[in-house]
Amino acid sequence: MASTSAAASSSSAQPSSASPAGSTPLLATGDWTKSLIQLAKTAELKKHALTLQLHTAHILSAHAALEQKNKAIQDLKEQKNKLESERQRLLNCLREVNEDRDKADIQEATLNKEVNDLQHKIKTISEGEYAVAKQDVDRLRQELGQPPLPSLQTTLEEKSAEYLKALRLQAETSTTPTGTKRAGEELAGDGQPVKRPRGRPKGSKNSKPKAKPASTPGPSAPSA
Repeated sequence: MASTSAAASSSSAQPSSASPAGSTPLLATGDWTKSLIQLAKTAELKKHALTLQLHTAHILSAHAALEQKNKAIQDLKEQKNKLESERQRLLNCLREVNEDRDKADIQEATLNKEVNDLQHKIKTISEGEYAVAKQDVDRLRQELGQPPLPSLQTTLEEKSAEYLKALRLQAETSTTPTGTKRAGEELAGDGQPVKRPRGRPKGSKNSKPKAKPASTPGPSAPSA
């Protein structure tokens, strides 16, 4: 009995003496829990930093687009102001044109009324008093052996021809330039002014001819 207990104690003592010689257990140095927490926070910081950078990039891109849109809006406002100014100018021009047209319509109506009145007056006189007076004149001229007067239509045509001729002469006179040709200039065949040569003609002497000395009279003979 004593031998078995001794063997057991010897066998149990052998493993205890062998374990320190086989492997060394890992022992944590310092506060390892704090290091783990720090690593976890660092990883979380990197994650949030990446998210923040992504949002920042989105904001910067949107801000650049916003500036472009604001500039486009400003350009459109300036263009609208210019168009509004042009619109007001054109409206004023249109208003002036309408006023001038109304005045022209009034003048046309007035002239048409005057023309109708004059035509009515001419017809009344030519068919009334003028016809009676012309018959009397033609009858008396026939009795006196004179030819009758020309008809009213012939007289009107002659007056119209004279009036048109006077207008044509007046237009030609107004279009002909007068007093534009300077002295010393003539018009060539193509209508271009030709200047006359100035200065002395070729071959003329610049110096005046010298006066001949007067001949001295000789001594006169004494009278007897």
